[in-house]
Amino acid sequence: MRKFLSFLAGAVSGATVGATVALLLAPGSGPELRQQFSMRLAELIDESKRAAVERRIELETQLADLKKG
Repeated sequence: MRKFLSFLAGAVSGATVGATVALLLAPGSGPELRQQFSMRLAELIDESKRAAVERRIELETQLADLKKG
């Protein structure tokens, strides 16, 4: 579980740094870039939530198997 959380934190941190650099170096207009950034951030949040749900299901299944004995 700790490895997964570390990976997730690293992925989110990397995405944030990448998005910030892209905003600073991209040739597009401000409002256009903000919209793209917001859309990408929403995608990352959705992906993170899906990954968390999948991991929770895996862990609950493992716990149920352990309880069965």
